[in-house]
Amino acid sequence: VQLQASGGGLVQAGGSLRLSCAAPGRTFSSANMGWFRQAPGKERRFVAAINWSGDITRYADSVKGRFTISRDNAKNTVHLQMNSLKSEDTAVYYCAADEEAVGDSYDEILAYDYWGQGTQVTVSS
Repeated sequence: VQLQASGGGLVQAGGSLRLSCAAPGRTFSSANMGWFRQAPGKERRFVAAINWSGDITRYADSVKGRFTISRDNAKNTVHLQMNSLKSEDTAVYYCAADEEAVGDSYDEILAYDYWGQGTQVTVSS
């Protein structure tokens, strides 16, 4: 399945962006969903995740209190609301789906089976 991430762009420090992730033609209502990011020359890193029902969320320490992950299973979408953006948030953001959804492995890249193509977020200082 191909996930489609959108909503990236160029924003000034302190601004906000809302990323969206969709999977046209397929439902992932039973999957844990995650957002990861990769800055130039760096490894892909966990940002946020939400369980299949939406009642469990996890965040990287660097984004806690600024980012909010949510999902709408009826619309088959996942969102990442990013507020108070900083220059260090600049990266390509990827959404991912973990269909097995077993255990507390939300921040583990290898737990995710499907990935989107990424959307660029650039924060200017």
